[in-house]
Amino acid sequence: MAVERTLTILKPDCVRKNLIGTVTAQIQEAGFSIKALKLTRLTKETAGGFYAVHKERPFFGELVEFMSSGPCVPMILEKENAIEDFRALIGATNPAEAEEGTIRAQFADSVGENIVHGSDSVENGKIEGAYFFAESEVVANNS
Repeated sequence: MAVERTLTILKPDCVRKNLIGTVTAQIQEAGFSIKALKLTRLTKETAGGFYAVHKERPFFGELVEFMSSGPCVPMILEKENAIEDFRALIGATNPAEAEEGTIRAQFADSVGENIVHGSDSVENGKIEGAYFFAESEVVANNS
């Protein structure tokens, strides 16, 4: 199995609920290494750029509004099978459908405010990671 990188964003609802440490601990306990991390606040323009793939969807405006409503914490994570394992850890987008014990089942309130973003492919993980971090900001090795 190959080592992969994925991007996660602890969304504004996660930050507002003071869950940064709790969610980050669960991520690390699941075997992910944090390669880059920052606290930032997206503007409507940067949120719209990041989620441009959803521009034609009816929820796009709401998503941009929510993602620019407060600080968030993007992170690049690394692990063997990172994409699939991370998506299993966070659970379904709709917290009502998320398996018990997943991050969204534990902490999310709705489809729109679902605590955490996770890349859906290795390629998107690279693209999304580069949206938030220059390569020089990504730690190659934790030792």
